[in-house]
Amino acid sequence: MPPETLALVDRENLRAGVDAALARHVSRLSGTVSAVSPDAAPLVDAVQRMLAGGKRLRAAFCYWSWRAHGGEPGGDAERAVLRAGAALELFQAAALFHDDVMDDSSTRRGLPTAHLVFAERHASQRYRGAARRFGDGAAILLGDLALVASEEEMSAALATVEPGAARAAREVFDLMRTEVTVGQYLDLLAQAMPWGDPSADERRARDVVRAKSARYSVEHPLTLGAALAGADETALAGCREVGLPLGEAFQLRDDLLGVLGDPGTTGKPAGDDLREGKRTVLVARALARADAAGDRAAVDALTRGVGDPSLDEQGVARLTEVLVGTGAVAEVEQLIADLTGRAFAAIDARGWPEPAREALTALARAAVERSA
Repeated sequence: MPPETLALVDRENLRAGVDAALARHVSRLSGTVSAVSPDAAPLVDAVQRMLAGGKRLRAAFCYWSWRAHGGEPGGDAERAVLRAGAALELFQAAALFHDDVMDDSSTRRGLPTAHLVFAERHASQRYRGAARRFGDGAAILLGDLALVASEEEMSAALATVEPGAARAAREVFDLMRTEVTVGQYLDLLAQAMPWGDPSADERRARDVVRAKSARYSVEHPLTLGAALAGADETALAGCREVGLPLGEAFQLRDDLLGVLGDPGTTGKPAGDDLREGKRTVLVARALARADAAGDRAAVDALTRGVGDPSLDEQGVARLTEVLVGTGAVAEVEQLIADLTGRAFAAIDARGWPEPAREALTALARAAVERSA
């Protein structure tokens, strides 16, 4: 994250407040787990590692939207929005634990994923049974622990908020969790389906982007912050108008980084999305252009290579050349620009006060211009 964006996340007690809420929760979790059995202590360590690596962007969108809609630093209201930010971070941790198992990812933020860490623990301790099954099971339970924690933090946050604002915020939070779960299923489904009409593939990819990432990464955090400030329905609709295109652009950037990004910066091996068979807008656009041009070699390379877990560096490089050569990368860059333009036009139309407007604009740029 650029230094100027880090500064935004650090302003007005934001990062410190969210991190303090997370630390308190991990401390409580540690006590609860220890009381059950010391054998479960590795679960707490794994939750703590996952939480330590977050950028806090979702919490930042929530906080600065709260400020944009009348929230003032200090007092119970600020503590509530910071705890809501912690709930967002815990929900993200839950989603990542589960996502890494379903995608069979090897690294997360430059470190081995939880299911591999627990599989290695199984092997090193010479436990009985299959190490991989043990690791997957542990990671699923870690996701469940983080999901429970997220609910606890949000409930505690809403307990101190005016009832009408609490109801509106609860509706946003509940919808977000349901949408992400459905979006994760749609992602699994898309990867399992045979290759078909590229336009249908892109429609499904956009559905996944919106449900699994765009709304959860930007739209819902913005709307949640506004709801916590007591904003009316018109203001909440304005947040959605900003958040959806910006969230789509955020995920499309992530898709490009998954193929073209520097592993030293992204924390993921180059080409992991290709090996995992992610049916992204990028891949759908490449197939559409190759098909329209009658380039059977490119079509065959994509349909055979995307989803092949044995792809080596040369195989990833060849697929990357196809993605670039079809013009799909340039098209997705243009789509990101178009969506970003819509989002910034919507921000300009909102008339949000300073310093919130400046902060949200900078966060928006960081989301779509990032390299990790």
